[in-house]
Amino acid sequence: MTVFGKQVRDAASSVVPTACHVVIVMAIRDGRSCLPQQLESIRAQSHRDWSLIASDDGSSDGSDDIVANFASRIAENAVLRLQGPCRGYAENFLSILRRLPKDQFWIAFSDQDDVWKPDRLERGILALRNLPENVPALYCGRTWITDHDLKPLRLSAARPRPPSFRNALVQNIAAGNTILLNPAASRLVRDAAHEAGEVIAHDWWTYQLVTGAGGTVVHDDEPTVLYRQHEANQIGANDDFRARLRRVHMILSGEYRRWNDVNCAALNASAHRLTAEHRSILADFDAIRSASLFRRLNGVARLGLYRQSRLSTAAIWVSAILRRL
Repeated sequence: MTVFGKQVRDAASSVVPTACHVVIVMAIRDGRSCLPQQLESIRAQSHRDWSLIASDDGSSDGSDDIVANFASRIAENAVLRLQGPCRGYAENFLSILRRLPKDQFWIAFSDQDDVWKPDRLERGILALRNLPENVPALYCGRTWITDHDLKPLRLSAARPRPPSFRNALVQNIAAGNTILLNPAASRLVRDAAHEAGEVIAHDWWTYQLVTGAGGTVVHDDEPTVLYRQHEANQIGANDDFRARLRRVHMILSGEYRRWNDVNCAALNASAHRLTAEHRSILADFDAIRSASLFRRLNGVARLGLYRQSRLSTAAIWVSAILRRL
């Protein structure tokens, strides 16, 4: 099931239900120049029922002191500071998930260098609030891509095709800095984090897991995050001409194939959490990647794998032909 932007905007006129506590998880490493603005944007959220867990991955610029100072100025026990594993940003996020309690709450992912619009949390809650409580649901959306000084450059790419497991296997459309998970999805990723080994990106893995488990993804066309671009970005906006050239290089070099190796291993570790249909799709996808050329091409067509544009979908076929899928 997909809910597109207009329906999300219509929902935003409603009242946020009570008892929607959001745990914001933030991975930090040397974020001193941008971190204060992000923390203040969290403090300014229209949805007030939140707590922050910030995991510092070995910063040397005083980032942890900034978080400590922020914690001293807001409600008692609203901020928990952790030490990260120092094995990359994706592992830092997973390490937070593994240390979360088994209580009932929502989860929002946060980067250290963005700025949230005041309705970032409220809008996501309103978009998911009427869905069945037992169905994992993920809210995400477009962002305003900005320069280091937060001057808007452009909107992130639109997502015209529906989210699905067939899309998630070959593309991530859920930007981590926009993700909000309902309690059912929060339980899912929290439990699966104990099973996963390496993941390429915590947001891509989350998108794959929620769709694979038969969950709902709501993608909002209205941006709620100022996505700051600078030299230290771990991933970046990934939607300009240079990013397209990098994707071509990744296919030709075999990096994209390695990513799929890692993603398949992480999903197979939690295969029992996927629907029977999606377990079958995962098994077929994994198998065709090392099959003959005819079986690879036939498998891509049969599985209905797709990305969000025709050009990027063509890249799936190219990677299959070159045995780089």
